[in-house]
Amino acid sequence: MPVYPELENRVVLITGGANGIGAATISAFREQEARVFFCDTDAAAGNSIAKKSGAVFQRLDLRDEKQIVAWIRGIVRETRKIDILINNAAIDPRIALQDVTVKRWDDLFAVNLRSAFLCSREAAPHMPAGSAIVNFGSITFHIAPPQLSAYVGTKAGILGFTRSLARELGVKRIRVNAVSPGWTMTERQMREYVTPKVRSLIRRSQAIRDLIRPTEIADVVVFLASNASSSITGQEILADRGWAHS
Repeated sequence: MPVYPELENRVVLITGGANGIGAATISAFREQEARVFFCDTDAAAGNSIAKKSGAVFQRLDLRDEKQIVAWIRGIVRETRKIDILINNAAIDPRIALQDVTVKRWDDLFAVNLRSAFLCSREAAPHMPAGSAIVNFGSITFHIAPPQLSAYVGTKAGILGFTRSLARELGVKRIRVNAVSPGWTMTERQMREYVTPKVRSLIRRSQAIRDLIRPTEIADVVVFLASNASSSITGQEILADRGWAHS
C-alpha cells in the first residue's frame, strides 16, 4: 500500500478493532507507523492483536458513555492530542421487524450511532488542524435488504451525522468522512452469511466480480486519514466494487 509519511507517530483511535475490518485497519495504520489505540468487547481477540501489532487495547462497552469518556481522556493524558478517529464499531444482526424489541433497537443505535457521536464529542476538542474523523456507513443504506431495518437506520444516521459534523468541525480544519463498504469477506461474514448462493449474488451485483477483502477497506480508511485526501470532507465513499444499487 502507499506510504503516507505524515501518518508516522499520529495518534489514531479505532473503535471495534478486534476483528474484521477493524483489525485490518489497525494493521494498516501500524504499517504507517502510527500510534494506534483501539477498543472492543472481545478481550481475547483484542489482547492478541495488541500483542502482535503493538497497538494499545482497551476492553470497552460502547453502550456506556462513562467508559467512552474515560477511555478517551486516558489516551489524551498520555498523548496530549488525537489526530485520527475511526468510528468503526457496529453490530448487524438480521432481525425481522416483528422481532425488534425496544431494547435491541436501543442497543443497536447505542453501539452503531451513539458511540460515534460520543467518541467524536470527546475527541474533537483534542484534535489539531489537519485531523480527520472517518465514520463507517454501509452499502445496506443503498440496497435496503430485508431484516436489517434497524441496522440500516443506524447507518442512515451515520451518513447524516457525517455531513453535519463536517460542517461544524470544518472551521477547525478537521475533516469528517464516511466509508461505506460493500459486502466484505470478514471471517464472521464468511462463517455466518456467505453461502455459495450469496457469493453468486455478490459477483452478479458488483461491476468488478472479485470479492472484497477487509484490507481493501482499510486502505480506503487510511487514504481518508491522510493528506492525500485533504480536499475531501463531508462525503460518503462507497467502497463496493460498483454494486448495482437499483
